[in-house]
Amino acid sequence: MQTNFLPEQLADPHVAESEKILRKCVHCGFCTATCPTYVTLGNELDSPRGRIYLIKDMLENGRPADEEIVRHIDRCLSCLACMTTCPSGVNYMHLVDHARAHIEQTYRRPFVDRMIRATLAKVLPYPARFRAALKLAGLGRPFAGLFKKNKALQPLAAMLELAPRSLPKAGQESIMLKGKARGRVAMLKGCAQPVLNPGINEAATSLLTRLGIEIVDAPGEGCCGALVHHMGREEESLVQARRNVDAWTRLIDNGGLDAIVITASGCGTTIKDYGFMLRLDPAYAEKAARVSALAKDITEYLTVLELPEPVVKPGLAVAYHSACSMQHGQKLTRQPKDLLTRAGFVVKEPREGHLCCGSAGTYNIMQPEISAKLRDRKVKNIAATGADVVATGNIGCMTQIANRAGMPIVHTVALLDWAYGGERPAGV
Repeated sequence: MQTNFLPEQLADPHVAESEKILRKCVHCGFCTATCPTYVTLGNELDSPRGRIYLIKDMLENGRPADEEIVRHIDRCLSCLACMTTCPSGVNYMHLVDHARAHIEQTYRRPFVDRMIRATLAKVLPYPARFRAALKLAGLGRPFAGLFKKNKALQPLAAMLELAPRSLPKAGQESIMLKGKARGRVAMLKGCAQPVLNPGINEAATSLLTRLGIEIVDAPGEGCCGALVHHMGREEESLVQARRNVDAWTRLIDNGGLDAIVITASGCGTTIKDYGFMLRLDPAYAEKAARVSALAKDITEYLTVLELPEPVVKPGLAVAYHSACSMQHGQKLTRQPKDLLTRAGFVVKEPREGHLCCGSAGTYNIMQPEISAKLRDRKVKNIAATGADVVATGNIGCMTQIANRAGMPIVHTVALLDWAYGGERPAGV
């Protein structure tokens, strides 16, 4: 793609990076075939190619975002299926991230939209606040139908419908290691996941500890920054990223780490990008790159360990739902399925596995109509496998699919923990 940025525009490193990305696009349109919003809506401007034209025009002319650009960028899930498909290597992720930050800086959203986004940014990344908000959701649930009738308030209805009616209690996450450690890792505790499903990290801890891996705490660690990052609130996301880089660097410098293990693939995609996000910060660039290099999804880390023979071979048919952040963001496709097969499960792959389920961070709240269409399409394909249970590696997908799947949906690591001597996952 030919670009016409002025030299003074290219002096901005963010614009210069986006210009490099734009130049790689050859207008081929391969991305349209795998873009969930284009497949759903059929609008060229709701495809990666269409959004690239809009972003180019906005950045090249140095103008503020307008309502049309915001509408089509907001409809992007950041599922990154387009990057898997693109033959030219266009880094759409970094381009749309830049566009979202530009929107946040130059566009004034309607009041209700601003308030909902601000609430999400100030609640979801903080477990105590999130837990309190979910407990209060019961008071608002009777008004969900009323909120649905008002376009601006539909996100509130979506929040109430997604909110669980009861929260699971956390069990024993810290387990004493017996014998000599075979490895030393930190594990991201996360923000929303430990509130919605603390059993995920508990299963990962149980399994890793039995395999002889020491898990060390990282005081000061918090939300990875993905939630606000994808809302264009760039400074907030960088503050959260720096805090985590500091927490993990202290461990790296004091005893070392074999990996930073992550059980939510959406978080993993962002943490693996810390090196890029903080590349312009001289105090953090090198440290962030080290952290990104150590970040591993739990299934990615398990593949480098010598696993014993399974204690239990359930033989259950498992529909493996590959989260977008897993297959497109981190390019992890075989590892989870291979681990499940080796553990004695019969892995079934749903049709259209490349298409997003519609969760995508806060997307199922902010774009409930499109999200619901994608969810129903995904659930139909999962049901067609005839599986006994659904496995996935991302809490957002689990929350999105759970009430419609018609079968239990559990984290991949919970099934692996069971096979290798842990507890049977609840509901399975």
